[in-house]
Amino acid sequence: MSQQGYVAAPPYSQAQPGIGGYQGGFGPGPVQPHYGHYGGGAPPTFQAPLTGGMKSPVLPPPVSTPSSPSNQQNGAQPQRYPAAYGQPLQSTAYNSMASSAPPPAMQLTNQMSSLNMGNYAPGPVLQNPPSATSLQQPFRTPPPPQMTLGSQSPHMQSPHMQPPQMAPAPSISMGSPPMGRPFPGAPPPHPGGSRGLQQPGPGPVGPPGYPQQAGPFGGHMAGPHPGPGGFPAGPPQKKLDLDSIPSTIQVIEDDQAKHGGQVFSTNIRGQVPPLVTTNFTVQDQGNASPRFMRCTTYSLPCTSDLAKQCQVPLACIVKPFASLPKNETPLYLVNHGESGPIRCNRCKAYMCPYMQFIEGGRRYQCGFCNCSNEVPVFYFQHLDHMGRRVDLYERPELSLGSYEMVATLDYCKNNKPPNPPAYIFMIDVSYNNVKSGLVRLICNELKTLLDMLPREEGADNSPVKVGFVTYNKTLHFYNVKSSLSQPQMMVVSDMAEMYVPLPDGFLVDFQESRAVICNLLTQIPDMFADTNESETVFAPVIQAGVEAFKEADCSGKLFIFHSSMPTAEAPGKLKNRDDKKLVNTEKEKTLFQPLKGTYEQLSKDCVAQGCCVDLFLFPNQYVDVATMADVSLHTGGSVFKYNNFQVEMDGEHFLQDVRKEVQKSIGFDAIMRVRTSTGFRATDFFGGIHMKNTTDVEMAAVDCDKAVTVEFKHDDALNEETGALIQCALLYTTISGQRRLRILNLSLNCSSHLSELYKCCETDSLVNFFAKSAYRAILNQPLKNIKEILVNQTAHMLACYRKNCASASVASQLILPDAMKVFPVYMNSLMKTSPLTGSTELSTDDRAYQRLSVMAMGVEDTQLLLYPRLIPLHNMDVANEAPPAPLRCTEERLADSGVFLLENGHTMFLWLGQASPPDVIQGLFNAPSLAHLQGNMSVLPELDNPLSKKVRAIMRDLLEKSPKSMKLQIVRQKDKPEMMFRQFLVEDKGLHGGTSYVDFLCYVHREIKQVLT
Repeated sequence: MSQQGYVAAPPYSQAQPGIGGYQGGFGPGPVQPHYGHYGGGAPPTFQAPLTGGMKSPVLPPPVSTPSSPSNQQNGAQPQRYPAAYGQPLQSTAYNSMASSAPPPAMQLTNQMSSLNMGNYAPGPVLQNPPSATSLQQPFRTPPPPQMTLGSQSPHMQSPHMQPPQMAPAPSISMGSPPMGRPFPGAPPPHPGGSRGLQQPGPGPVGPPGYPQQAGPFGGHMAGPHPGPGGFPAGPPQKKLDLDSIPSTIQVIEDDQAKHGGQVFSTNIRGQVPPLVTTNFTVQDQGNASPRFMRCTTYSLPCTSDLAKQCQVPLACIVKPFASLPKNETPLYLVNHGESGPIRCNRCKAYMCPYMQFIEGGRRYQCGFCNCSNEVPVFYFQHLDHMGRRVDLYERPELSLGSYEMVATLDYCKNNKPPNPPAYIFMIDVSYNNVKSGLVRLICNELKTLLDMLPREEGADNSPVKVGFVTYNKTLHFYNVKSSLSQPQMMVVSDMAEMYVPLPDGFLVDFQESRAVICNLLTQIPDMFADTNESETVFAPVIQAGVEAFKEADCSGKLFIFHSSMPTAEAPGKLKNRDDKKLVNTEKEKTLFQPLKGTYEQLSKDCVAQGCCVDLFLFPNQYVDVATMADVSLHTGGSVFKYNNFQVEMDGEHFLQDVRKEVQKSIGFDAIMRVRTSTGFRATDFFGGIHMKNTTDVEMAAVDCDKAVTVEFKHDDALNEETGALIQCALLYTTISGQRRLRILNLSLNCSSHLSELYKCCETDSLVNFFAKSAYRAILNQPLKNIKEILVNQTAHMLACYRKNCASASVASQLILPDAMKVFPVYMNSLMKTSPLTGSTELSTDDRAYQRLSVMAMGVEDTQLLLYPRLIPLHNMDVANEAPPAPLRCTEERLADSGVFLLENGHTMFLWLGQASPPDVIQGLFNAPSLAHLQGNMSVLPELDNPLSKKVRAIMRDLLEKSPKSMKLQIVRQKDKPEMMFRQFLVEDKGLHGGTSYVDFLCYVHREIKQVLT
């Protein structure tokens, strides 16, 4: 399949009640809600496609797939037929196996006519054989003879929608033999007879040892599917070949082949960057690096009407502290002296490459609001014959897309410079943590880890001060002043009025107080060795941290190591509210909602003080993660969860996480503002943030792994000539206590052609936006509604492309924009993630944990989470430095004789086929066969042979790149733990409901045809 351009994705949006943006409270969604959708009501009308339009990936007509013993896990065909597009899918919810009886004819007619169907071009004659249950469809005018979907309707042509000629994009025929041409003419008869009126059949019997899978579209049976009345509906159709549908791996490989190892210069407006999975070098020449900012599309529709029509959300994912590779230049620091950064008088945008100097360099015109400003005397410079300043390339703010500026006292709290931040380590010393060995493990690690505290480049020591607290039902503060010979403990037992009993000696310099601190860390495990106290407090612990930072007049981070639900009498006491009866009901959302009151106020206090909370949880049972981790989310912190923690099994995994968190680059007490040029504006924000108003994004801290997703909408028409400009300004405190501004600028194209918008889409960014939108909607909407919205919007975006941008083709072809051809596989994977899966088998805490983790993720993290890497290890060349190429994430790519590594940024599996070669097992485990391996292994032995070294190097490399450490789980084929591994094969059916990629594609194709008729 040819890969045209690369991948990127489109725009527009407005906050919808209860779904897109939540400024004004959450109400019921509109009849046809959409993420990032302008207006509700009936779907916008589509213009007929125009001659000379561009071709695109085309997929063949969906056919029914008989299951065979070899493919029951994936590739089976959905039996659910689409309801009227735009209505909630009434009798056939996306995630439901059961289906109610078909609606009466009159009811169906009313439903369909309520959608304003008169605006659509007439649809094709149904080619399905007549059946006893067929209903008349009075709402549709009879089409002219032999008219197929996609044919022209002359009176529907739009004068302003002349898409430019484009190269043909890949096409796939649904149901045709591999690489075959699309079926000519109308789609083949559906085995189920009349569309939309059938109940799904029973599910298949799964392979031995696996539970029967309840697919969202109903089940599948081998052999011919009976039509209405029980008559067979013809011979079974050929199964859709996996290689004939778009492959994420192929798209990644094609982009790597095209851009890998090359320099990406940012000097062209609206230039679509390489994929996040591609290795490339960025050269900043006027637009921010895609490592800092990525958009869902790099060509915005000129008008809100066009944005409504395509329903592609317009968003930008900003990762202000993204790590840069060693071969890329760090950001330059600009200092304009006591007068401070130069800004536009009207819109307050900062000096950047989009400012136009006029009148011989004495004034400049703001690129964002067009205001004319005087150039300060000290900043004046003459212009050359091109009208550019002669010092253009000497000033980062005039020639680069990303740079930093020194902020003056006007940008500091109380107009005085901030102090360097502090780190406080708060250890739960209740019975569970002491007994498991966790307290001793933490104390031993801190003795060496504190030497690795973050520092400015070139500095010998870290300016970060440290403090220590232990707690159970009471809090114990430690005086570790360097002048003491022994640390002193002070106990606070009044939880209602928290205060820090040490005015001096609590926050200290580690190098100065090293001896006292090491003494303390040696004593703590023994001090509490005989404790029987199992009750803990939690909210007062965070409050103590905030008070300590207030006392020291600084910002900072709390590292809290906590084991159980806080049940002791104190503010923030929690009780068990886990109720599996709520799953798949209207009240399921309450399981994800944090408790208000104490914790909500705590979040506000933390953000106001610049106190970030990192939470390390070690639960043996339900602890209400939704509430406990909420403060971390809103303060820019991270949450880590180690279920049933055992030092031998999980110790190293946990310590790697602590090391990453302590050492990572970070800014404190941050405020971010996103400015845009006229015609559109930022309307909604997703991430680990707090917002007091609609424009200022506040973060107690922001580190190199955290991203904020910003959604935009039109408030006027955009101009193709001037394009669209975005400036993100982040004001923060450095690790050394300097107040700085980090400025990121990006310029995008604008177009009145939808084809241009689709061509410049970025699928990975789109998926990041949809994941965060859906995960936020979980707090206020039933899962069923959210999944229907995701499916509907996927179908609508692709239907709009087909109608307006693709050349005429037969209805049996599924046509996808080249830049979005693997979008459906990500959307299907998203709907199978645990927060969106209503299953009582899944832990409520685990679901809440994943929801919170995703909310602050960048594009590369959501891409990997939703399409894990599956790497074959059994047949690789150990002499080759490069790791083996990943395979499609499906059971079909596994082999009984293979060994595979799978990772998604959170979990890592080593899968051993039952017929794994003995030499591979010997090389990896020093054991003669699989039978000799111990159960529950979580580490590879360090063996001195090429295979072992190569595999461990691959794993080490993956762990270094990942924001979180991953515990290795070694699973053998057909063993019980293998079920955990299989849920990450995202192209197959989900273990807890959820369809395969093939089935989802067929389903989306039917939805698209529904929209177009």
